[in-house]
Amino acid sequence: MQILKAAIIGGGHIADQNHIPALKALPERVELIAVCSRDIQKARALADKHAIPMACDNAAEMFESDNKPDVIINCTANNLHHPFTIQALENNCHVLCEKPPAIHAAQANEMADLAEKKGKTLGYNFQLRQTPEYSLLKRSLENGQLGEVYHIKANFLRRRGIPGWGNFTNKSVQGGGALMDLGVHVLDLALGLLDYSEPDRIIANTYDYIGKAGGKGLMGSWDAEKFEVEDACFAHLSFPNHASITLSTSFALNTNKEKDVNLEVFGTKAGAVLYPFSLYSEMEGELVNMEFPHLEETDIQLKNTIAFLDACEGKSSNICNAAQGAILQKIVEEIYKSAAK
Repeated sequence: MQILKAAIIGGGHIADQNHIPALKALPERVELIAVCSRDIQKARALADKHAIPMACDNAAEMFESDNKPDVIINCTANNLHHPFTIQALENNCHVLCEKPPAIHAAQANEMADLAEKKGKTLGYNFQLRQTPEYSLLKRSLENGQLGEVYHIKANFLRRRGIPGWGNFTNKSVQGGGALMDLGVHVLDLALGLLDYSEPDRIIANTYDYIGKAGGKGLMGSWDAEKFEVEDACFAHLSFPNHASITLSTSFALNTNKEKDVNLEVFGTKAGAVLYPFSLYSEMEGELVNMEFPHLEETDIQLKNTIAFLDACEGKSSNICNAAQGAILQKIVEEIYKSAAK
């Protein structure tokens, strides 16, 4: 098996804590050769910390070197996902890009088209696909236990979780707030249960009441004057086969739980809740609840990296692919358009 050479673009927390450890856990499949950041000091610090040979502040330097990467992990801010992914694909690299795919749907389409043209794998880091609960939910759907799924409630809510650091409240950098950062995770899971079909109707609302008030929460203080995104988004998606998704996501919301990440699925034969995984049905007039034991925590980033490498090697994989990423970004854009009306 060929060992793929990988490089990181983006020197922040997600690279340091998630992607680099996952790559270094797979020495038989991938070799981490470079870190690139616009801040050369940050790139060098990250390279030194993880014993990575090369640090640079210009991605072209990596692509022009003798030890050129085969794989790029794009850990940049949302507004840089598109340009760096395009650059990597143009240089014949596979790309694993952080979520969301881009800022605009047209950018995600361009990335998908170029990946197909170049014959390269473009995947997105929707790692919640790799949880054992979601795998069990997918199997329950595929083996007919749920029947036909006709409605899904998808939640990613924080009670007071506006990030007080980074660019999370900057619209030009992030493209949006809670939907772009959190909601896309559970939207991906819900769409995966509906074969990633596209809705024909979307009604949505966004709010910024708490964000615009300023304050301090579980992730530090934020500046009301610089709060440019939504702190909450609620959307209803209706599909041509009459299935529907209700999506609720928030950085900050006056609700009882500090954090609520879940799917509730309604099928013609049974219903299910993702966390903790449970099935609900009826048998001979009696209600039947099937609750499963706690599923052990897994390194879902490692599993998602493995799924991406499998796709690069032409193996079967459940990575969020370029076509799915383009569909998701189109839906996100339509949600914002509906809310703006």
